Amino acid sequence: MDFIDDKKELIRAKALELGFDACGFAIAERVDEDAMVQYLSWIENGKNDCMDYAAKYMPLRNDPRELFPGAKTMICAAMNYFPAVKQPKNAPQFSYYAYGKDYHNVVRNRLKLLARFIKDNWGADSRACVDTAPVREKYWARKAGIGMIGRNNMLIIPGKGSYFFLGELITELEISPDAPCTLTCGDCNECVDRCPGGALAEKGSLDARRCLSCQLIENRSTLPAWVGAVAGKQVYGCDECQKCCPHNKNAQHTDIPEFTPDEKMLSLTLDDIILMTDVRFKELFGKSAVKRVKLEGLKRNAQIIAKEFKK
Repeated sequence: MDFIDDKKELIRAKALELGFDACGFAIAERVDEDAMVQYLSWIENGKNDCMDYAAKYMPLRNDPRELFPGAKTMICAAMNYFPAVKQPKNAPQFSYYAYGKDYHNVVRNRLKLLARFIKDNWGADSRACVDTAPVREKYWARKAGIGMIGRNNMLIIPGKGSYFFLGELITELEISPDAPCTLTCGDCNECVDRCPGGALAEKGSLDARRCLSCQLIENRSTLPAWVGAVAGKQVYGCDECQKCCPHNKNAQHTDIPEFTPDEKMLSLTLDDIILMTDVRFKELFGKSAVKRVKLEGLKRNAQIIAKEFKK
């Protein structure tokens, strides 16, 4: 093993020590031409729908060196969020990723510790990115060998599943890359068949216009009529394409304490949400990813699914 690989394994070991479940490395360079064309086509066909931000900062999305000049390596990391305790089935349902503290802060704080480790040992600067930065996270995670991009458009780690948050360190430290993951979903179409809104009908191209999770969280206006017909008890997000995925059959529970759900959230009723005050919303979700939908959005969703609870 050469010196660069020594650095890589020390960094990978530190990432695992910090609570990440996987860590991989890729050369910081321009995104492959095919990936750029595919993404641009997705935008031009309106499949990003209400996610206007997805069409912004294209030069940065296409090359991480535009975001962090001097970048040599993309360090990609994944952190498990699959909960050990879940809501009762008759409760208004929240997507698993929103059960605990806001992942942006949890993952970023640990990435910053990894960046400090790199700085202290090799004097190199790094930039931590978690979701909000214009970085193509799944692309780079696949490139760094962590996993494959499934037919459900989730990053799937072989043997572990898809219940993972992704984060990146763009660093000026030169590190030898890992081999990209070349696995595919083969002929499995479970997620395509189970998607409530048919957002995966074209197999491989998520249509946010038909994605229940996108509509319940990102849509700030009146929801399409089809949402009420398929939402069931979902009040925030949707996990159907993950719950049915064979790769998640043996998903292991997270041991990250910040992702442990508050009992007050788990016991919420539909009436609790519909009658919720600003003070109560901030108390329950002020440090949660749920705050993105805001109180009025959460109430809107609850009112739409209210009929389901009366059956």
